[in-house]
Parts: sequence; structure tokens; C-alpha cells
Amino acid sequence: MSSAMPAGASFIHTPVLTHVILTPEKISSEQKQFYTTAHTFARDEVETRVEEIDHKKPGVLVDLMRRAAELGLFMVSIPEEFGGLGLDKTTSMLITETMSHVGSFGVSYGGHTGIGSLPLVYYGTKAQKKKYLPKLATGELLCAYALSEAGSGSDALGAKTLAKLSKDGKYYVLSGSKQWITNASFADLFTVFAQVDGDQFTAFLVERTMPGVSIGKEERKLGIRGSSTCSVILDDVHVPVENLLGEVGKGHKIAFNILNIGRLKLGAGSVGAAKNALGHGVRYAKERRQFKKPIATFGLIREKFANAATAIYAGESMVYRTTGIIDDRIASLNPKAEDYSSQSIKAIEEFTVECSILKVFGSEALYMVADEMLQIHGGNGYTEDYPLERILRDARINRIFEGTNEINRLIIPATVLKRALQGRLPIMDFMGQIMAELAEPAKLPQKSNHELANEIQAVELVKRAIVYAASYAAQKYMEDLKEKQRLLGNMAESFINVYAMDSVLARAHQAKEERREGADIHRALAALFCFDARPRVFQHLRRMAMMMAEGEELDALYKNLGELDQRYRVDYMGLQNKVAEHVLEKNGYVV
Repeated sequence: MSSAMPAGASFIHTPVLTHVILTPEKISSEQKQFYTTAHTFARDEVETRVEEIDHKKPGVLVDLMRRAAELGLFMVSIPEEFGGLGLDKTTSMLITETMSHVGSFGVSYGGHTGIGSLPLVYYGTKAQKKKYLPKLATGELLCAYALSEAGSGSDALGAKTLAKLSKDGKYYVLSGSKQWITNASFADLFTVFAQVDGDQFTAFLVERTMPGVSIGKEERKLGIRGSSTCSVILDDVHVPVENLLGEVGKGHKIAFNILNIGRLKLGAGSVGAAKNALGHGVRYAKERRQFKKPIATFGLIREKFANAATAIYAGESMVYRTTGIIDDRIASLNPKAEDYSSQSIKAIEEFTVECSILKVFGSEALYMVADEMLQIHGGNGYTEDYPLERILRDARINRIFEGTNEINRLIIPATVLKRALQGRLPIMDFMGQIMAELAEPAKLPQKSNHELANEIQAVELVKRAIVYAASYAAQKYMEDLKEKQRLLGNMAESFINVYAMDSVLARAHQAKEERREGADIHRALAALFCFDARPRVFQHLRRMAMMMAEGEELDALYKNLGELDQRYRVDYMGLQNKVAEHVLEKNGYVV
């Protein structure tokens, strides 16, 4: 396996096991210390006050935010020069993971340390950073990200908030309103997006105390009830030109790149919340007795544990693989260079596809796990006396946050195809190889003597099937492909599944090579995920084929997909039992 840094989305064409990836098993002692600090705080101080948080007891959430700041948990992503610690993305994700056990607090914490402060970290001038970042690092100031409006959620660039430069050129006058703004009721500083002269999308740093800024009522929400979500009203707010963030007309770069980081963090947070939900389900099932036996002994309950652990394993493998690559890229930069911030954000932008995958997969896996663990609780799970009722409600927002999952399902294939056309991904060369192999099937990837040989061959064939179908779509529709949303949605599902397959196999292989304790559990989880994911991919690709063709053309597509759709057998029940036994022994997800 190579330790070279891969390009974004290169997993699509690169053979499985090509790269050594970062896994949770390789986390450094320093990173573990930060995780432990955050985990202890979340367990002892946040989870013990969950009822107060959820019922919005005055002052509780803000007090906990300040307490997190005292522990240094606001400083992680802020450069040392401006009062922070300037740590890597992996450390940030570890903290995010454990802060997500209580959804309302996790959202508030992320609203400050992620999308709230990072626009300033990456796009602020030195004077802006010097003025605000030290106070954001200590929690003296709290912040929020104000992008969405009532009429522009997914279509962020369609914002109607206006900004007009004053005649003397000293300030911009902002008018409009922002909606669904996390932390709005207590934030001191807002990153606000507005249209300069009606058509130049631009970001501004707006202080709460500026005349004309007012905050609307708290939204009454399905979940994350303890977090603050309000509208922000801007009535002829005079914002000094010094508070322009980035360049006029370049606000889209800030919005989209910061959302990339938000999606990465949301993937990590979803993993943490799913682990928490699984733990509650396991502990309940071991205590709850029906038919004179603990329900944890029942096969259908154990199946739920195995499915949950398998999904968590896949999400966790992708999250830390992605943060590891990003950290390596950023570590290769010169921190003293004038363009260090812009180069750092480019390193993150490179992995737009992976960030969207993590957001979609993580949010949907979390909801599945929470729903199944509530089911294990039966009628008790539907009541506020047990935590799964709240966990399920809190989980629902993640499919809407940071760009809906539908938007992200369009971003994934659009970005892949764009980069292929730019020559940044050698998809055309790979397609040539695939067609040669299909003409002579004996040249297709064969099984090795690896203990995960079936799964490795399956991933190689899946990659070829996806590129074959995607290339066919690109050639058939060309520019019109961007309008074929259902086609792109099925393509996105295929990319999501293959990144997960590739990641779990790399992790399981490394666990064996490094002689990790529990390597057999890694193998079981990887085998289970790949066995379920492979037919999912081919189902999506056949749907694509039926959308694109009929008659002989469809027959030809089906024939080639059939060559790549090579089934295999595993001891599915045995593997699930092994995983379920492990989960029950550990009282939750511990790999």
C-alpha cells in the first residue's frame, strides 16, 4: 500500500488497498487526550443536563458553551497566532464526534467552532482575525453563520438580502432577513451573506450590537429543541467596509467551502450520535426480558445490532480516512506563506466529493440506527422517559443541515464528472481499460488469495460498473445530464457505496497487517458491509440503464453490467452473530 497523498475522488478509479489510510486505531496520544477531555465534559456536564437543555432553561446552554471554551475546546481550529491551538482536522472531528451525543449542544457547539468561526479563520484579513478570533477562542464572543433565507435554502445564491456601499465609501448598508440561524439568540458575531448592488453575493462580519440588527422569536422545532434557532433581521445596518469578509462578489466561495467543512463535521457527528444510540439499545436489550429471556438473545434484535455496527464502521472508516488525507495535504503546506489560508481551504475543497458522501451516508445511517434502537425499546422508546425519543428527533435535522441530502446527491456526481472533463481524474483512461476488459472478460480482476478476496474483487468490479454507467450517461446526455436528477441520484448512491466499500476494506486489511487486536471483527464488519453494498450498487446502475436506454441498447448495457455483477457467498448469519456478540460484550460500538 502506498502512503502517497491521493487526489479527491480518486477512490473511483484507484485499485482497492492502494493507499494506507488513517483509521481510528492510529489516532495519536495527543489526539486521544483531546477526545478524552471532550468526552468527559460531554458525559459529565452536558448529558447530565439534557432535560434542562431540551427545555431551554435560561442560561444553561450558554453556560455550557463557556465551560467548553474554558477547557480549550473552542481553540482547536483557530491559529495559534490568534489565541487558538491550530490543531488538525482529525482532532476537530474526534471532538465533534463525542460532542454530538446531545444533539442540541452538538449543533450549538458546531455552529460556533465550525461554520461560525471558520469563515473568519480562512477568509479574514489579519486585522479582522486579530480583532475577533482571540475572543471567539475563549468564548468571550459567540458566533453564528447567517446564510439561509425564507426563499433561499438550497438555492443559497438566490439570497435577497441587499448590501449597498455608502456614498462616502465607509460602510455597507445591509437590509433583509436570515432564517433558521443556529445560535442566533445569543451570538455576538454573525457571518452574513448579502447581494452587493443586488447581484454580487458577498460575506460580511456583522456584530449583534450594530444598530438595526434584531433577532426574531425562537423556532419551535421537531428536534434539537434546546438549540437556538431564530431569524436575524437587518434593518439598514451600517457595516464598516473593514468588516467585508473576502472579496465583493466572491461570497459563494466562502459559503460553499465552509459548507464542505460543515459536511465533514456532520459526518463525524453522525457517527458519534449513532454510537451513542447503539449503546443505549444494547444496554436496554440486555436488561429487558420477554418470554422469560433478555431480548438481547433474540435473533432479530441481534440483527439490528449487527446492521447498526456495520453502518457505524463504514461511516467511521470514511470519516477518518478523509480527515487523514486532508491533514496530510495541509501539513505539506508552508504555514508562514502569505497564501497559507487559501491553500488550506483548497486542500479541503479537493475533497468536496468525500465531504458530501460523509454528510449523506452519516446522516442516513444515524437515522437508521436511532430508529432501530428505538424499536428495540418498544413502547418505552416512544416516551420521553427514555433517550431514544430525543435522539431520533434530533437525528432528523442532519439530512437537511449543510445542504439537503438531495443537493449533496447532485454535488457528488457533478463534481466527479466536472473533474473528469478537466482531466483531474483519469476516468476516460479507466473507461478505455474497462471496455478492453469487457471485450475479453478473462482480463477482468480475478480473486487473489487474500482472506477478503471476494470483497476485494467485488469492489474492483463495482468501480468498473460505476464508471461504465456514468461514462455512458455523460456521453449520451452531455450538458443535459445536469438536468437528469434521478439519473444523478442513482449515480451518487453508487459513488457513496463504493467509497464506503473501499474504506472498510482498507481499514480491515490494515488491522490484519498491523496485527491489531480484534482484526477478526474488522474483517467481519468489512465483509458484511461489502456483501450488502455490492447488490445495492448494481440495483442503482440497472435503474440508470433503464432510464437511459431501451431495446437492444438496454440489452447491451445489461449484458456488460452482468459481466461485472459477479455474486459470491459469505456466512452472513455467522458474521452477524459474531458482530452482535462483540457489540453485546462491549456494551456498544467498540472496535
